Amino acid sequence: MQEDEPGQQPLTLVTEVITFTLMPAHAATEPTENLSGKRYGEILLVTPGEAGPQATVYNSYPLNDLPAELWSELDPKAIAAENGAATALLNGPRYWLMNSIEKSSQGPRMIKNFGGIDMLLQATVLLSAMDPAPYTANQVHRHTVFTFDAGEEIYELHDPAMRRWVMQTWSQIVDPNLSRVDLPGLGERLDLPTGWTYQARKLTSPLRIDTTTHAAQVLQDDLRNSYSLFTG
Repeated sequence: MQEDEPGQQPLTLVTEVITFTLMPAHAATEPTENLSGKRYGEILLVTPGEAGPQATVYNSYPLNDLPAELWSELDPKAIAAENGAATALLNGPRYWLMNSIEKSSQGPRMIKNFGGIDMLLQATVLLSAMDPAPYTANQVHRHTVFTFDAGEEIYELHDPAMRRWVMQTWSQIVDPNLSRVDLPGLGERLDLPTGWTYQARKLTSPLRIDTTTHAAQVLQDDLRNSYSLFTG
């Protein structure tokens, strides 16, 4: 994975509470397959609001693979000024772990270019904090189904309530050299809270995390890898 990105601010997206309304019954579903291992990044344009900081989130996937030479040159202050935002936050690079995503269409695609990188508007969010603590769950209303195929190795956190949190993306924000081969033994590196455990296991059947009709519960570890609560 790539070297560290200068000028990047810390961010964890588990703070998202997406303000989209629930999808209408006629909303289209857009399946995206062969995701596992694909690289992406996000830019959040943050403005103040009555309920706290609000952000529009732009994602590079599936428009490009977040070119390292362009990503490393992005200036958050300049991006904020150009877009009338209070601040701009860079979140990436990240890599998907699920094999496919089904996402309910929320309207026409909106694409913006940041320093030569095209990004797709994916959400409007309310941020509960700019840099929240790891292992703290937050709600994300994303209208998606994440599917991990049979035979895939997945990585889970188990909390004291015996709930399972499945890693959905790994991040190079904290460790620019972190790669998928490091994930099976990641538990030895994590500063897990008391009563939490980390486990790698191979799926014998597909695993689906369906949050099309309710908010997802999402958290991050201290390396900023992201996990979704599995409720199936």
